[in-house]
Amino acid sequence: MPIWRTEDKKEEIIIGSVEELYNAIEKSIEAGFQKENPFKGFEIGNMSESNYDLIDLHKNVVDQITLVSASGQPMKRESDLIDVWFDSGAMPYAQWHYPFENKDKIDENKDFPANFIAEGVDQTRGWFYTLHAIGTLVFDKVAYKNVVSNGLVLDKNGIKMSKSKGNTIDPFKTIEEYGPDATRWYMIMNANPWDNLKFDLEGIAEVRRKFFGTLYNTYSFFSLYANIDGFKYAEAEIPLNERPEIDQWIISELHTLIKFVDECYEDYEPTKATRAISDFVQENLSNWYVRLCRRRFWKGEYAKDKIAAYQTLYTCLLTISKLSAPVAPFFMDKLYKDLTASTGTEDFASVHLAEFPKFVENFVNKTLESKMQKAQTISSLVLSLRKKEMIKVRQPLQKVMIPVLDENQRVEIEAISDLVKAEVNVKEIELLDDASGILVKQIKPNFKALGPRFGKDMGLISKEIQGFSADQINQLDKQGTLDIVISGNNVTLSLEDVEITSQDIEGWLVANSNGITVALDITISEELKNEGIARELVNRIQNIRKDSGFEVTDKIKVQIKRDGNLEEAVSKNEDYIKSETLTDDLVFVDALENGTEIEFDDIKTMILISK
Repeated sequence: MPIWRTEDKKEEIIIGSVEELYNAIEKSIEAGFQKENPFKGFEIGNMSESNYDLIDLHKNVVDQITLVSASGQPMKRESDLIDVWFDSGAMPYAQWHYPFENKDKIDENKDFPANFIAEGVDQTRGWFYTLHAIGTLVFDKVAYKNVVSNGLVLDKNGIKMSKSKGNTIDPFKTIEEYGPDATRWYMIMNANPWDNLKFDLEGIAEVRRKFFGTLYNTYSFFSLYANIDGFKYAEAEIPLNERPEIDQWIISELHTLIKFVDECYEDYEPTKATRAISDFVQENLSNWYVRLCRRRFWKGEYAKDKIAAYQTLYTCLLTISKLSAPVAPFFMDKLYKDLTASTGTEDFASVHLAEFPKFVENFVNKTLESKMQKAQTISSLVLSLRKKEMIKVRQPLQKVMIPVLDENQRVEIEAISDLVKAEVNVKEIELLDDASGILVKQIKPNFKALGPRFGKDMGLISKEIQGFSADQINQLDKQGTLDIVISGNNVTLSLEDVEITSQDIEGWLVANSNGITVALDITISEELKNEGIARELVNRIQNIRKDSGFEVTDKIKVQIKRDGNLEEAVSKNEDYIKSETLTDDLVFVDALENGTEIEFDDIKTMILISK
């Protein structure tokens, strides 16, 4: 404490500045109590760093200073302590050397109160309190507007880390191995800052692979074909309404994301923001947009459609670099610089100096987002059924049946049917207005949802649900809610309160999610089988092309060692195979040297590829 007292405690002085202390020391020297001024050379009124470097206010220095009281008695500094957090509580003013400098920053509220502070939950009675205590005592106002009270970092089993338990993790080794961005993204995405975090190195590895790896691969795909075509964003911006629907959809989702992430950051909700960004990159951008648009990048002339694809993907990548920069500053700065270096679309030296993305309401098309969500749901269901039956996606199937709940759903599914057929590799989609004679729906209670809502009445409600008629199940599935009466009380059930499934029918597999049911015909005809073989062959040729170092634009000649099953499939799908692999000449030979062995299904042969 800056308090000096006489030995009898009757006189004291409180020092309020270095200037006061300097002048008090000079008086003490005159009175003969202090031999010299330890701050000799200090210039009062000079606020330079070099001047203040002459001042040392540590205990070992100030305890050697003897001052003089008004009555001429020697005074020593008070040895008692106050809560050391009051020292930190003065931080908002001390950082600006207030009130000796920068008075406008505090008095005119330019840098006070703080927008937010962050510290551990254990500071509730420490720093959090003393900041407000000094703020209210001196300025009659709070010291900060928001506080992020950080939780504890626990081990992966939820146990507090300690050296004695041997469950600590070296943060420096972790950052060295996984990188600071992946570590930070994992910690923020995995748990809200105010919740305790179960820290698992496997989680960081997963984030690095799924989010950063996916984003890197998406950029690599873009840069590969952009360099081939010489795309530099030099062409005029193609209006959004003139771009294909898939471009309009991803831009709509992007601006929905911009709005949501901006709101999350504004509300100090970084966990929600990172999860939304991660979902967009993995599910919408990589797993849907890029996968469905691959042909637009590597096939066709460099014309309007291809340019629109480049502009759209570039915009998505650039925007993601900006949205993610607060959490992953190094990776996103590199991504931003790589994108803008060759295009010159922005001239900021860093993503951290660039303007944050602006939400454009006119770019958002909720009808289109709804349609594409249905396409994703249907595709996911069909692919899950394929996986269940171990039928590869390259093997075409004949039909998917989908019961429609209303005319709006029919129109939306019809609009995306071609896209779904291409995505899940089926020949046709049949929409059913009345599937009651084909698909039998079953319902059971979701006890996890019902328990917290209804407590002791859950048993009665569960029994009622299990007795629902087909009409009641359909109504709940279609409308999303159903009103029932339990013990004389009205109860509204939602889809979250139940699990609705459909029974498989012979030759078909059935699945449902988000109010959509699909039935997949798993019968494979000879024609479908041959087409599946052709697709497998295309995959093997493409892999050999890549492994052999061919350019993506190289035309090739393919020689295949004879195989009866393979020859039949190739003869019926030869044009498709040649087109997909940029093959000019495809021939079967009796013997083949120096070829690459391939094997799939019941086919085993050799292939030789040359220019």
